[in-house]
Amino acid sequence: MDTIWEPELVKGQGPKYQAVVTRIRQSIDQGALRPGDKLPPVRDLAWKLRITPGTVARAYTILTDEGALKAEVGRGTFVAVPRPVLVDTDPIEIDVIPHRKEEDGDQYNVNLFSPHLPCVGQDKLVRQLMAQVAQNPPSGVMHYPSRSGARAAREAVVHWLKGTPLGPLRERDVVLCHGGQNGIMLILQSILEGRAPTVLIEDLAYPGFRKAAELLRAEVVPVAMDEDGIIPEALEAAARAHDAQVLCTSPEVHNPTCGFSPIGRREAIAEIARRYDFQIVEDDCYRMGVNRAPSYRMLAPGRGWYVSSIAKTITPSLRFGYAIAPEGKSSLLRRAAEHSFFGMATPLTDLCSALLTHPDMDALADATHKAFNTYVQSAVNVLGAYDLVWRPGVPFLWLRLPVGWRAGAFCQAAEAQGVQIRSAEEFVCRDARAPHAVRMAVNAGVSLKSFEAAMLRLRDLLDSPPEQLGV
Repeated sequence: MDTIWEPELVKGQGPKYQAVVTRIRQSIDQGALRPGDKLPPVRDLAWKLRITPGTVARAYTILTDEGALKAEVGRGTFVAVPRPVLVDTDPIEIDVIPHRKEEDGDQYNVNLFSPHLPCVGQDKLVRQLMAQVAQNPPSGVMHYPSRSGARAAREAVVHWLKGTPLGPLRERDVVLCHGGQNGIMLILQSILEGRAPTVLIEDLAYPGFRKAAELLRAEVVPVAMDEDGIIPEALEAAARAHDAQVLCTSPEVHNPTCGFSPIGRREAIAEIARRYDFQIVEDDCYRMGVNRAPSYRMLAPGRGWYVSSIAKTITPSLRFGYAIAPEGKSSLLRRAAEHSFFGMATPLTDLCSALLTHPDMDALADATHKAFNTYVQSAVNVLGAYDLVWRPGVPFLWLRLPVGWRAGAFCQAAEAQGVQIRSAEEFVCRDARAPHAVRMAVNAGVSLKSFEAAMLRLRDLLDSPPEQLGV
């Protein structure tokens, strides 16, 4: 709506554009300007205030950048709807798992929010290598981290990624980071440009994509998907409508649905990325074992970015991850990391270098894979009669709830039975509609007996949906 708002500037020290900014803010705070009100055109307001149009334009730009105003091409400048106040939020994928079990090795309360790795010997190896590094740290302990000092750790990552279809990969292509989430943030910092960039994500997606984009003040647009991942036609429509700069996706192990994008679907998505000139960020943190299809870094040269970590295969405690840019763009990624935190702590890079190249690591990773499969199979044996999606080696399951259950109510009922699970609502954008489904991560930190007992309690709930009638 148009407004008859006519401000008066308070004379005083300071630039005039700042006085205009202050006056508009005051008018919004006092209710003289309300969400949706249209501000005067730049020239009209400049005439009323007897200042230059450039001064008013600068004030409007400052307020638009901070979200107080919203500029619409061809329509004008309006008071924006206030952004929600940020409050302390639940962790994205991190939850405290009790370190001690009851005396008999079992426990009633089972947290299935996030995967918890089994101890198959990697804990002992980490402690052993930590002691060795402490006794004789190859990188020393009295200087800042450096690119050359972390070379051995980057070479270890290349060794760890052997067989992963990433295209040409050298140690200088690897950028070390503090886990996968930090890697996603660094990649988006390297890619996004302009005041209002757009990031595309799957309509059900790892929440970390959305959180990282929002921190960088990007607009997040969900794209429809099916059992094979993002639907190409929906992606093309979104790219055309929003002039997107990047797509974030998890094609090998989709979080939360356990889905997989076959090579035909990936090739179609890569072609759309080339046609509309956007980048693709591939999160591969949940994969165990060999890839089932080539990465986007291989399928879309020049625009495929890759990120992963050791959190789901060795241990999340070290917060060790790695991001890999397309060929020719590694300098952008290195700059984002080095300008953010100089580099990873030298004792950590020394430790992870020894860990990833240790001759026992392949066997330990295989043992972790097998242990997770034991828990997954237990869940399938108990819940298999329901609409359950699972895959060998994937440390979570996706359960579509039967008629009579909504996701929020089911999660509350499960928690009352000592089982904590995640609602589908946590994996969609704020205003999107979530399916009636839940994700159950595998907690191999509790005994198999405790885990199976938790599955049985969930089955009892599924067998008896509530029959209440709200009035």
